[in-house]
Amino acid sequence: MPQGGVILGRNIFRGVETQARSGTNDRCRHLYVVGQTGVGKSALLREMIRQDIEAGHGVGVVDPHGDLVESILGIVPSTRAKDVIYFDPGDVERPMGLNMLEYKTEEQKDFAVQEMVRIWEKLFPPEMIGPMFEHNMRNAMLTLMADKDDPGTIVEIPRIFTDDAFAKYRLQKVTDPLVRDFWEKEMAKTTAQTRSEMLGYLISKVGRFVENSMMRNIIGQPHSAFDFRDVMDNQKILLLNLSKGRVGEVNSSLLGLVAVSKLQMAAMSRGDLPEDQRKDFYLYLDEFQNFTTESIATILSEARKYRLGMIIAHQFIGQLSEQIRDAVFGNVGSLVSFRVGANDAEFLVKQFEPVFNQQDLINLDNFNCCVKLIINNQTALPFSMGTYPPVKSNLESAGMVKQLSRARFGRDRAEVEQEIIKRANFGAGVASEQVMTPGERNL
Repeated sequence: MPQGGVILGRNIFRGVETQARSGTNDRCRHLYVVGQTGVGKSALLREMIRQDIEAGHGVGVVDPHGDLVESILGIVPSTRAKDVIYFDPGDVERPMGLNMLEYKTEEQKDFAVQEMVRIWEKLFPPEMIGPMFEHNMRNAMLTLMADKDDPGTIVEIPRIFTDDAFAKYRLQKVTDPLVRDFWEKEMAKTTAQTRSEMLGYLISKVGRFVENSMMRNIIGQPHSAFDFRDVMDNQKILLLNLSKGRVGEVNSSLLGLVAVSKLQMAAMSRGDLPEDQRKDFYLYLDEFQNFTTESIATILSEARKYRLGMIIAHQFIGQLSEQIRDAVFGNVGSLVSFRVGANDAEFLVKQFEPVFNQQDLINLDNFNCCVKLIINNQTALPFSMGTYPPVKSNLESAGMVKQLSRARFGRDRAEVEQEIIKRANFGAGVASEQVMTPGERNL
C-alpha cells in the first residue's frame, strides 16, 4: 500500500490489519464504486471527502439525494468554512445562477454547445430529439452566445424563436456567416405552418424549465454565481444538493449535467497552466449515470493531466448506457464492489478473478467490499475491505456553513426576478428601436 493518499478502509488477513489506501498519483486514474442501496457506498464516499477537505484539497460533490452533502456540511473544519459553495436549488429565496451558455474561450464555446445538445439528448427519449431539433437548438445557442460580455441563457431559447425583434437584436453580435444565414435565409423562408410546428416541438422541451420559477431564477441568470475554474484552481469545496424529492428528477438531472459539464470545461481549460501548477481536484458523483453524457469518455481518459480525479458511484450496471459503461471500464483504474445482484456479479467477476468469484460478490455483508486498486500505476491483486464508520456530523456547524455560503453566493429572489424581467423588456425594446427606419423613429 502507498504511504500517502486517502484511506479507503481496512483489510484484516490472518489477524493482521492493513489500511487500504489510494495513492495521490493514482487517484487521477479515477475510482468506480458500485453496490446495492444501503450497503455502505455513501459511508465510503463521506469518509474520503472528509479526508480530502481536512487535507486542504479541492472537492466537488454532486448528490441527487441531499443526505450526503448535508452530512458533509457538518464535518467541514472552521478553517475551511469560507471555501464552501453550497448550491441548493430548493433555496428559492437566495437562488444561485448557473448558465451553461457562459464561456471564456472559443474552445469552451464549442464544447458548451456540443455538450448542451448531448444534455437534451440525455433528458429526452431519442425518438423525440431529431436532427432538426439539434440544428435549430445549435443555431439558437450560438446566436445567444455571440455577445461574450452579455451571454444569453437557456431561458431565452424559446424567446429567440418567437420574438422577431429580440432575434434581430441578438443577431447584431453574430459574426458567423452560417449562423446569420440560418436566420436571414433559412428561417425567413420557412412557412408559417412549418415554423409553428417546429416551434411547438422545440419549445415544449425547453419550456418545462422556463415555466418553472425555481429553475428560471437559476438558469435565467446570465452569469453563474461562482467561477468553476476558480473552484478548481483555488481548492474550494463545491457541494451540490440536487435532491430529486425537492426539485424534481428532470430538474435535478439538468442542473447536475450542466454543473458537471462546466467542471469538465474548467478542467480542460487548465491546459494554459504548467502541469506542476495544476492542483488536484476530486469530483465525487453519486448516482453518476444521471449527470454524465457520452463525453465522460473524454474526461476520464484526459483528466489525469488536468489533475482531476473522479470518484463515481451508482447501484447497478444496468443503469449505464453501453457507451458510458465501456468508457467507465475502459478508463477507470480502481474499482470497489459492494454487494451486487447476480447480473452485475457475472459482469464484474472478470475484474476480480481469480481471487473472488460471483458468489463472493453477491454475498458481501454491509460495509464490506471487494477492491481492485491501481498502486503506483500498476494493477494490484484484488482484496477484501471493510469501511470505517463515518465521523458524526455537527448540525450546528452545518447550519453556519450553509448560511455563510448562502449569503456570499446567493442573490435575493426579488432582485433576480427583476433582472430577468428587465432583460426580457430590454431586448425587445432595443431591438424594436434598432429595426425602425429613421422616419418611423421620428413618428
